[in-house]
Amino acid sequence: MKTIPTPAASIPSSTIQWAIVAPGKIAHKFARDLRVAEGAQLRAVAGRDLSRTRSFAAEFGAPLCFDDVSALAADPSVDIVYIASPHNAHFATAKIMLEAGKPVLCEKPMTINARQARELIDLSRSNGVFLMEALWTRFLPVYSQVREWLDGGLIGRPQVVTSTFCFQAPRDFSSRMFNPALAGGGLLDLGVYPLAISQMVLGRKPDHVTATAQMSETGVDEMLAVSLRYANGSVAQFICGLNAHLENSLMIGGDKGFIRLPEYFISGKQAVLNIGGSLTTIHQPTRGEGFEYQIEEAMRCLRAGEIESPIMPHDDTLATLETMDEIRRQIGLRYPEEIDEV
Repeated sequence: MKTIPTPAASIPSSTIQWAIVAPGKIAHKFARDLRVAEGAQLRAVAGRDLSRTRSFAAEFGAPLCFDDVSALAADPSVDIVYIASPHNAHFATAKIMLEAGKPVLCEKPMTINARQARELIDLSRSNGVFLMEALWTRFLPVYSQVREWLDGGLIGRPQVVTSTFCFQAPRDFSSRMFNPALAGGGLLDLGVYPLAISQMVLGRKPDHVTATAQMSETGVDEMLAVSLRYANGSVAQFICGLNAHLENSLMIGGDKGFIRLPEYFISGKQAVLNIGGSLTTIHQPTRGEGFEYQIEEAMRCLRAGEIESPIMPHDDTLATLETMDEIRRQIGLRYPEEIDEV
């Protein structure tokens, strides 16, 4: 029996009031782009360190500060909450918000595993509350053009997706990137991007996954290589890691041509369409730092009373996390809270 989600209550077209949970580095970027996004205003900030929270709020003009996310969830003046905390804290915070009827935009990956994501998606659908993974790459103007090329069949049937996303992280094993208690490692921070792009391009989960990894001294993945095979014959491959510099480009190959996004594809501003050697190059600069487009899509959904975005649907988030679970199973990576649950 198919479950029909409860419709969400729409929000009027006036300025939408945002709250940010966890005022760290990525939250600063998000707050700057709130100023760029049309119809958005920062209303509140929540964090464990109230002094730091107040400093962030003062910098970006937010009138409200909280050191308790439950109090934030109960505040009627906040329309939607952006969760920018470390990966391991996403689930608990998002659950509190959704149970209180508060719409959520949650930084990628939405949760550390598929089981947690299913619970949040079920809450979103049963309560009729908006929920979206903040995978900002999908909303960039250049990817709108890529989708047009794909939907128009310009490269034929997509058959190969390849990418790299690596950089040299500081060798600080106490940092979040290397801390298993904070769900560190390359997969959740970097691998989520090529996986989500493959999901967008090929439109389904892989039928076979092969993963190999170099693990750090702390037990998280430091370098990861993954091959994905699909029932229709398509394949995808990516390498992600914290100990090497690469071009970090993306290639999508079809039976008529290919699409290439050059260096640093996750924040891409240029794409090249190659059909039999005939090149079409498009340049799509962003108005801000790139987060403004996911912000505007979330607000569009709120105003329309939608509980998920067609650009970043729940099923795609879940499919990517299920693949990530299988990758972690193969490389032997489990986070402490998963071990504690067992």
